[in-house]
Amino acid sequence: MTAPRPRGAEGRGTLLGLMRGFRSDLLAALPERLYRAWMAEFRNPLIHSFFCNDPNLLKIILQERPKDFPKSNRMREGLTPLLGNGVFISNGEDWAHQRRIIDPAFEGGRVRHSYAAILDAARAAAARLPQGAVDIEPQAAHAAADVIFRSLFSIPVEHGIASEVFSAFRDHQEAQPLVNLAALLPLPRWLPRPHSRRTRQTAGRIRGLIARLVADRMAAIRAGTAPDDLATKIMTTPDPQTGACFTEAEMIDQVAVLFLAGHETSASVLAWALWLLAEHPEWQDRVAAEAALLDHDFACVSRLTASRAVFREALRLYPAVAMFAREATRPERFRDRDVPKGAQLTISPWHLHRHQRLWDRPDDFDPARWETPEAKASARQAYLPFSAGPRACPGAGLAMVEGPVMLAAIAGAHRMEVTEKRPRPVARLTIRAADGIWLSLTPRS
Repeated sequence: MTAPRPRGAEGRGTLLGLMRGFRSDLLAALPERLYRAWMAEFRNPLIHSFFCNDPNLLKIILQERPKDFPKSNRMREGLTPLLGNGVFISNGEDWAHQRRIIDPAFEGGRVRHSYAAILDAARAAAARLPQGAVDIEPQAAHAAADVIFRSLFSIPVEHGIASEVFSAFRDHQEAQPLVNLAALLPLPRWLPRPHSRRTRQTAGRIRGLIARLVADRMAAIRAGTAPDDLATKIMTTPDPQTGACFTEAEMIDQVAVLFLAGHETSASVLAWALWLLAEHPEWQDRVAAEAALLDHDFACVSRLTASRAVFREALRLYPAVAMFAREATRPERFRDRDVPKGAQLTISPWHLHRHQRLWDRPDDFDPARWETPEAKASARQAYLPFSAGPRACPGAGLAMVEGPVMLAAIAGAHRMEVTEKRPRPVARLTIRAADGIWLSLTPRS
C-alpha cells in the first residue's frame, strides 16, 4: 500500500511559493518532477541552487571530494541559535577536531555498551503507552529522548533537567522551520540573523539547561565519580592530534547536536514506523513476535530481522532529515551545466528515497524489498538516511540498534490499528505529520 506523501507542485514553482513552503509545507511546494529528475536548477534573485539526485553527483559531493563541498553556510543559519558551532553544522578544521573526539564514542564496542540503556528505554516506552486513540508522535519523542538521556548522561527522561530539555525541544520543533529565512538572504556575517523571537527563546532555554548538565558532569569527572557513559567518554577524550578536550562551551554545542540527531530524528522515524506497522498488520505480527527475543544479551539484536527490515523501510520512506545542502567552493560542471562558485547543492533523501528511476514501487511500504538484488543495488546508490562519506552521522550504528529494539518492544506489548486520520508528512526540523500520527492501541495478551 502506498505510504502517504504530499504531491509536489506542477511546473517549476515560483520564488513566493517556495518561500511560503519553507514556512509551511516545503514537500508540497517543491516540484513533483523532482521525483524523476537527475538534477534541477533553481535560480532567483536570492539563491542559486542545484537539486542533485544523480548518484554519480552524490558520490562526488559526499564521498570523493567532500572538502570541495562543505556544509552550506546559508543552510546552517536556521540551526545556529540551537547548535552553535556543533559538529552537525561546523566546517573545516573545527569539524575535523570535533569528529576526532566524537567518533570514538560511537565505535562498535560503545554501541554495545549503550544497549542496556536502549532496552530499558524501550521497555519503559512500551509500559507507558496509553490505550485507545493516541497521537504516537509525542510518545515516540518521549521514548527517543529517554534513550539519548540514558545513553548520554545515565539518567531517564523523567529526571528533572532531562524532562525540561525534552519539553523545550518540543517547543523548539514547533517554532523552527526546516529552512530559516536567513538561509535565503545573502546577509553579511556581522548582521544579526532574522530568527523569530520564539526560536531564539526556545534555543536559549535548551542551551541553558544543557549547560547545567555539562557543568554537573564536568564536576563529577573532576571528582572521579562520573558514570561510564557517552557524555563522560566524549568529555574525556582528547583530540589525538592536538591533545585538547572539549571545553564546557564546546560541549554544550555537541550535546545540543547529539540531542537533535539522537532524539528528534529517531522520534520522527519511530513514529512513522509504528504507523506503517498499524497499516500493515502482517508485518506488525512479525515484529511483535520478535519481542520474545529481547534480552540483556546484545547478541539478540542480530535476530530482530523483521524489525530491522521495517525500520530500514521507514527510514527510506520517511528519512528523518528531508534535505541538506552543500556549497560549491569553486566552479563545477555537472551534467553539462555550469555550477558557479557559491552555488547551493541540495541533496534530498526525501526525493532520493522515492525516486522513480531508482526504486521499484518507490512509494510502497515493502520491508521485504531489502532482500532483493534490485533494492540492494538501489540502496548502494540512493539510500542516505545518515548521509554518506566523512560527514556520515557517527550515531548511525546506535540508531540502527535503537529502532528495531523499540519496534519489537512496543509491537510486542500493543496491537496497533490505524484511525480515520491519515497522516500528512511535512518537513520541519525532521519529517513530522501536520496533525499528528494517530493510532488505536490495545494490549496484546
